[in-house]
Amino acid sequence: MKLAAALFVGLLLCMGVYYFVDTVLNGAVVDWFWDHCMRISQYHDENTGILTYVQEPDWYLVKKWSLAALVAVVTVGILAIAIAFFVGRERERDKVRRLQEEMERKEELIKIEAGRKNDLITYLAHDLKTPLTSVIGYLSLLDEIPEMPMQQRAKYVSITLDKAKRLEKLINEFFEITRYNFQNIVLEKEQVDLNYLLLQLTEEFYPILTANGNEIHLEAEEDLSVYGDPEKLARVFNNILKNAVAYSYPGTPILVAAGRGTGVIWLTFTNQGPTIPPQKLDVIFEKFFRLDEARATNSGGAGLGLAIAREIVTLHGGTITAVSHKEKTEFRVELPA
Repeated sequence: MKLAAALFVGLLLCMGVYYFVDTVLNGAVVDWFWDHCMRISQYHDENTGILTYVQEPDWYLVKKWSLAALVAVVTVGILAIAIAFFVGRERERDKVRRLQEEMERKEELIKIEAGRKNDLITYLAHDLKTPLTSVIGYLSLLDEIPEMPMQQRAKYVSITLDKAKRLEKLINEFFEITRYNFQNIVLEKEQVDLNYLLLQLTEEFYPILTANGNEIHLEAEEDLSVYGDPEKLARVFNNILKNAVAYSYPGTPILVAAGRGTGVIWLTFTNQGPTIPPQKLDVIFEKFFRLDEARATNSGGAGLGLAIAREIVTLHGGTITAVSHKEKTEFRVELPA
């Protein structure tokens, strides 16, 4: 079928070329040649005395017009080559200029990222002193006063445990910063049951949610699956949920929804909390960026969770975006179906 169509198109093209040459071009060229390159000459026959007129090519004019055509073709060719040369050089300059601008932009981003990282490490190092001092102080009291009443001892042990957990969290953030610079994310893909994965994550977050009276509402279509790395995708959803929990108003629900779109599987994570300004939404997925810049905050992590999430989603061929308005923030992940 395709061969027959190709032959038919080729036949139409040949007929079109023949018509153009035979009717349009041939007629125009002949008419022009007849008007500009022909002359009428007189010939006198001495024997018969008959005067005859003969129309024949004026070879001088033929050579003149041929030379003019040759000069025109050569001139146009030289101009075309010159234009192509200059256009090519300009394109090369634009390419070099774009590469330089891209390199400068990357260098600037690296400087900003390094500055954020150094500031973050400085803040974390400073924050380590506070819980560590408290842990040492309360343990010293427990050690120095063995006859301390049980109620007071239990109170000091509880405070010490809280400070130790805070210390552990800060140390983990240090490790996370170090690991991120050297990690090479490799995907080990398989068919992932998203319904089960999301349900599992919801159950894991239960202890954290109950502390502030939050809860997760899961609304997912049945039999949702995607071809990807289950461990890495779990990390993506875990990082997004951590962010949602950290910035949700107490007693408000977090809605997790999932479904099918045109060629994609989509997931949304919506929480009620402070509206994120547009200028921060533009950089929320950058490394070492934290919404809460306060040094001693329990909500702000190392600023790597969302950056890692974006990298993993991108490796899966998907996208991750965020919108925030009217005290609602939604993260949307789209993965190839």
